[in-house]
Amino acid sequence: MFTGIKQRFTQLIVVTIVLASCNSAEAPKQEVVDTTAQTSMEPAATSFPVSMVNNKKDPTCGMPVTAGISDTAHYKDKVIGFCSSGCKDEFKLAPEANIAAAELQ
Repeated sequence: MFTGIKQRFTQLIVVTIVLASCNSAEAPKQEVVDTTAQTSMEPAATSFPVSMVNNKKDPTCGMPVTAGISDTAHYKDKVIGFCSSGCKDEFKLAPEANIAAAELQ
């Protein structure tokens, strides 16, 4: 009779140790990605060709599109080039007020 109780007690101890060791393992750290550089006002490293846009200057900041186009938008059947996604986002807030600075071709 005591053999069965000893066996159950031993099993309980083993299960408790296993569960305790699994619980004490360090959780994997999640990587934090900084996205602030993706929305900066600086030109991107990659660029769209100038021939695909209908403007000479970024309508938001005035930078010439020949310096680099990192984002585009369609506005009144025209493709507008922007030096950054931040400039594009700002343009979308008030396109009528900014379009004159684009120097459309």
